[in-house]
Amino acid sequence: NVCETLPGIPQSERRVVQTIEGFGFTYTGNVPEVLDLSYDKQKVKEILISLGITVPHGVVLAPEEAADWNLFPAIVKPSREHCSLTITEKSVVYDTSSLQEQIRFVNKELNQPALVEDFIDGREFRVSVWNNDPPEILPLVEMSFSAFSEPRKRLCTYDSKFVPGSEHYKKIESLVPAPLDEKLLRKLEKKVLKTWKGFGCLDYARFDFRMRDDEFYLLDINPNNDISLNTSFALAVGMTSFTYSQMAKRIVMMAAERHPVYGEKTLAIA
Repeated sequence: NVCETLPGIPQSERRVVQTIEGFGFTYTGNVPEVLDLSYDKQKVKEILISLGITVPHGVVLAPEEAADWNLFPAIVKPSREHCSLTITEKSVVYDTSSLQEQIRFVNKELNQPALVEDFIDGREFRVSVWNNDPPEILPLVEMSFSAFSEPRKRLCTYDSKFVPGSEHYKKIESLVPAPLDEKLLRKLEKKVLKTWKGFGCLDYARFDFRMRDDEFYLLDINPNNDISLNTSFALAVGMTSFTYSQMAKRIVMMAAERHPVYGEKTLAIA
């Protein structure tokens, strides 16, 4: 399963997998409950805190509650969305007036609440994991913002992912493997594995972190991350002994191990 949405039906990843399950098929990737949970950023944040994972301070706020927030710069995100929808430079705000305006924008644009978070201005890492027993952390990918000096530009916007001619798409570099001190790497890996197990992930997932003052803050979990050729996941796999086609085969084999008939045969082949 690599379907992110059904045409015209927002947040329909869960429905896709439920349909596949309904037909009795074994599929790659995560179960419906994990996919659906990943959209609820406030709930995800609560679970991460219960697991002991550091996250940016954040709350869901209405426009009239903007004055209650006093931690700037802040970033305003949709509370139930993926793919950086509505995320632009304007998402990073420095005062109450701009915060209120951006909350209203998210409310109107996506008809959903806005999540306001402490903006972590630091290095950003995409950490991909695959395999199940045990899970394997792939080489880190760092999203380099070295082309930007202004903090509000130092983020992965919607344009950086989906608009090839945009400034962010052209100037944000992917560094792989990311240069990171061994002690910090071990610290990050512990957080990643705890999150993977805590959410009950299967086959593959990606976790996005930022580092500030040697502390890692988990920004987002992606249990149905893009695995196409130029993505951070594929770049990370490319640093191992696997080719892209071998990557696809391995993911299929992970799912095959759960098949009620072919599972034992698959384990023998593997």
